Amino acid sequence: MASGPAPKENAVRRNIPEFGTEIPKESQPGRPLPKTLPVMSSMAKRFWKTWSESPQSATWLETDWFELEVTTLLVDQLVLGDSKLAGEIRQRVAKWGATNEDRARLRMKFEKDPEESSEAPEDKTDVQMDEELFNRLRAV
Repeated sequence: MASGPAPKENAVRRNIPEFGTEIPKESQPGRPLPKTLPVMSSMAKRFWKTWSESPQSATWLETDWFELEVTTLLVDQLVLGDSKLAGEIRQRVAKWGATNEDRARLRMKFEKDPEESSEAPEDKTDVQMDEELFNRLRAV
């Protein structure tokens, strides 16, 4: 049994962080791979294309794009056999929000489609759900 007062019916969370990054949901056209970047493997080229078109790249500055160039070179070396670079690459892509966990730690929020937010699911009572189920089963 829990001790203390019962929570308020419409409790408001007050410890929501004031900072975070709002990311546009759509992919960006992306930048082409610089011709001066000596990348040989198709995996490194795919790595560049994936990250340059990611929603996160909409918020990047020139320093971030330079980091992508350096990391793409590291990926190229990894594919060519230098497995010692895997940890460094993982640390770099984590700073861009590569996984769900990374994005949560960075407090990234993706914009929602206007259509999604306008259609809120309605809360139904047990009686209403029973009636709806009964009507569906009767129609079969």
